Amino acid sequence: MFFGITDLWTYVLGAFFIILLPGPNSLYVLATAAQRGVRQGYRGAAGVFIGDTVLMVLAAAGVASLLKSTPILFNVVKYAGAAYLAWIGFQMLRGAWRSWRRPASAETAPAPERTGEDPFRKALVISLMNPKAILFFISFFIQFVDPAYGTPALSFLILGAICQLFSVLYLSALIFGGTFLANQFRARRKLSAGLSTGVGMLFLGFGAKLATATLS
Repeated sequence: MFFGITDLWTYVLGAFFIILLPGPNSLYVLATAAQRGVRQGYRGAAGVFIGDTVLMVLAAAGVASLLKSTPILFNVVKYAGAAYLAWIGFQMLRGAWRSWRRPASAETAPAPERTGEDPFRKALVISLMNPKAILFFISFFIQFVDPAYGTPALSFLILGAICQLFSVLYLSALIFGGTFLANQFRARRKLSAGLSTGVGMLFLGFGAKLATATLS
C-alpha cells in the first residue's frame, strides 16, 4: 500500500484509459486550439484543469453523495449542464454554416479571432456542469483509498495529481495536433466547415446523453 492507496498501478492504468476517452472537455480544447492557436488552446486546458480539480475536491468532500441522495438537485444540475453543452453545439453549427456560405474569395483570408469569448471560462463551465463526472470521481477514487489510513486527504491528493498529469499530457497533444490540422485545412473552407459541423453535432450528442443520465 502506498500512502493509503490500495492498488496504485491498477489506478494508474485505469486513469490513463479514462483520460483518453473522448468527452466535451477534450473536444472543446481541440476545437479551440484549431480555431485560435496554441495559446488559447492552453487557456481552455487551464479551465479544464481547474474544473476537474474542483470536482475532485467536491467528490472527496462528499458533495457527490449529496447529489446522489437528492434527485431534485441532481436533475437541476444535469439539465443545466445538458442545455449548456447543447448551446455550445448550436453555436458551432451556426459558425460552420456561416463559414460555408462565405464567398469563395474569402477562403484564403484569415478567420477573425473572436475576442469576446474566453476559452478558460467556457472550459471551466463545461467541466463543472457535469454531475456524472462528480459521481464518477467519487466512485473511482473510493475504490483505491484505504478508509483506515490516517490521512486520506493525502491519498486523494496523489490520485488527483496522477489524473491531472495524464490530462496535461493528453490535452497538450490535442492542442498541438489541433493547430497542425488548422494549418493544413486553413485554405479549405468547406472541409473546415464540415469539421466544425461534426464537432457541433458531438456537443449536441453530449448534451442529449447528459440529459438522459440517471443516478444508477
